[in-house]
Amino acid sequence: MTARMYYDADVDAGALAGRTVAIIGYGSQGHAHALNLHESGVRVIVGLAAGSKSRALAEEAGLEVRTVAEAVKAADVIMILVPDTAQKAVYDAEIEPNLRPGQLLMFAHGFNIHFKRIVPPASVDVGMVAPKGPGHLVRSVYQAGGGVPALFAVHQDPSGTGRARTLAYARALGNTRAGVLETTFAEETETDLFGEQSVLCGGTASLVKMAFETLVEAGYQPELAYFETMHELKLIVDLLYRGGLNFMRFSVSDTAEYGDYVSGPRIIDESVRARMREVLAEIQDGSFAARWIEENDTGRAEFERLRAQDRDHQIEQVGAELRAQMPFLNPVVVSAGAAQASAGRPGGGS
Repeated sequence: MTARMYYDADVDAGALAGRTVAIIGYGSQGHAHALNLHESGVRVIVGLAAGSKSRALAEEAGLEVRTVAEAVKAADVIMILVPDTAQKAVYDAEIEPNLRPGQLLMFAHGFNIHFKRIVPPASVDVGMVAPKGPGHLVRSVYQAGGGVPALFAVHQDPSGTGRARTLAYARALGNTRAGVLETTFAEETETDLFGEQSVLCGGTASLVKMAFETLVEAGYQPELAYFETMHELKLIVDLLYRGGLNFMRFSVSDTAEYGDYVSGPRIIDESVRARMREVLAEIQDGSFAARWIEENDTGRAEFERLRAQDRDHQIEQVGAELRAQMPFLNPVVVSAGAAQASAGRPGGGS
């Protein structure tokens, strides 16, 4: 059975007419949600901590800014866009005490609902719109007239209007221009974490580093190894993005395509599939979530050690030097966890 995609024509935009939306947080996703909804004609209030460095950014963009508690009291819809690890504290202190029946509480990722870190009262609707892209793309694609696809879900709908309002939110954000797919909080959370760990972040980063190290250890120039294992990856990913595996294989040489077929399965073999299943099982049974929550609750020592360890990897040192000579890439320099680019980092911080 083919999954149904929902587009602009399938959604009642009027479900948000006369409603006020509070965007809690003004980071990468927060700034995109606030500005896109505002430009779609929705009344938006940004909820921020009193001393937030993002207050000036939101006000400069013409948005009304209040404390989180004040924003929740004034809103009909509340979208929580602070980091996953900060959501529970913000929710417990400033959101839950100010909720009232009939409000729609929204998330862009199901982590805290699925793992029961946040348990909303039965009197409020709970929905999710999860764009399949980072905030700066949610914003720039919207500005260009397009949209980033998204997942949406309704966890509870006591008012009977939660689903319509969730879809209307996705439309105002621009997602239904590209299409939105209905899911559940559990499915979104588990597949999102698995995708990040197995392919998008963990798998790709480890594959690139290991391939780079293999070439350097064999005596090849580090700069050449960088171009072969990291720089060209974008070219391949762009082909995959546009036309899938078939278009990628159509676009590369026959030699590369043959190597794909005969060597790829030797690199990524059944033992990798077995470990992927282990990773998925740890996500499904909550083991990963528990480990990540404990890591944050105890000062994040392991996280900071691993971050520092990879920051100094040879591929990062070589890559930084090479990218600096290619200003047309708009290269970004990351130091001590802070990313800075010539164009600035959109919506950094909460």
